[in-house]
Amino acid sequence: MIRRTIPEWLFWLLAIGGIIALLVSYEMVSLAQTRTNELQTTIPSFGKLFEGLKQIFRAQGLPENPKPAMFWVDIRATMWRLGLGMTIGVFFSVLVGVLMGAYRWIEAPLGPVVMFLSKVPPTAMMPIYFALAGTDQSMFASMVALGIFFSMTQSIYQAVCQDVTDEAINKAYTLGASEFEIIYEVIWKQILPKIIDNIRLQIGPAMVFLLAAEMVVGGAGLGYQIRMQSRVLNMSVVYVYLAILALIGLAAEWGLATLRRKLCPWYVD
Repeated sequence: MIRRTIPEWLFWLLAIGGIIALLVSYEMVSLAQTRTNELQTTIPSFGKLFEGLKQIFRAQGLPENPKPAMFWVDIRATMWRLGLGMTIGVFFSVLVGVLMGAYRWIEAPLGPVVMFLSKVPPTAMMPIYFALAGTDQSMFASMVALGIFFSMTQSIYQAVCQDVTDEAINKAYTLGASEFEIIYEVIWKQILPKIIDNIRLQIGPAMVFLLAAEMVVGGAGLGYQIRMQSRVLNMSVVYVYLAILALIGLAAEWGLATLRRKLCPWYVD
């Protein structure tokens, strides 16, 4: 039957079996490719992936003048750009989305604009970002911020309209609440779980926008390094970086889910 429950032990057994099957299948494909071409690097074995892992953590430069390992340079650049862009984008998305949902005179002029621009792929607007913001840190931050701003603003606006009832607002007015108190006590606290969920959903697109920009004009960062290593078919480093990106996404997903459970214990998915 659809959605029929299964024992907990069977669920975890199947989950672990799926991961093992994926790893075994990958190694078998790598061995088959190596038998065809011993010099192939497109599908490196786990041994070569381990060599790639050691390479990204190896110190650069001369022994007398060492430089930070490749990984630390790239992860520092990418995470700074991602964090700054996400912070700016989330702040203004929440501000504009809540105001649009609270005031019709703000919704009327901004609603059509936000809806229209949310349909434009941010990666297609990269030439505009290059022209207006150059190719320094402000360009990466603005691309991430604007890339998530319009779609997240629209989602928060819809959450205010759908989750906050007129009855709750009228009761707050009856109890003598001010407009600021209604926005904070009624609207903000009601939609906070949806805001956290929206941030979770925007991390993936934000990383796509940032990596695309780093691949084009970046001088450091995970996207830049993936492009440079793929040009020489050093796929053992590329695959390790892809795994690191997946771990960053999983860590962010787990952290935000934990934060939502702590701040909003009443909320159920």
